[in-house]
Amino acid sequence: MDGRLPLLAEQLLLIERELRALGWWEHVPPSAQALGSTQPFSIDTLSFEQWLQWVMLPRMKLLIEAEQPLPTASGIHDMAEEVYRGRERQVAPLLQALAAFDRLLSS
Repeated sequence: MDGRLPLLAEQLLLIERELRALGWWEHVPPSAQALGSTQPFSIDTLSFEQWLQWVMLPRMKLLIEAEQPLPTASGIHDMAEEVYRGRERQVAPLLQALAAFDRLLSS
């Protein structure tokens, strides 16, 4: 078993917690069409917060639970910095959780 799995699972929970704290957690999923985007981060159909909640978190949870091979790199934090430029203070804990997630994947 990959020793990072428990740490990654914890980071996913922290990311979810921060989305909830910011009031960005949604209870109704986007349409199947929106979720079916082939663009990076589903940028053409979802907000970044939606992508985190409805695409990244579920996919990573499935990989962790099934002990499947993990991605070897992640640019999620870099994308978040771009999306939240000018709002860094508001989203600082979310950015920190995403940075820690990226570091874990690349270690």
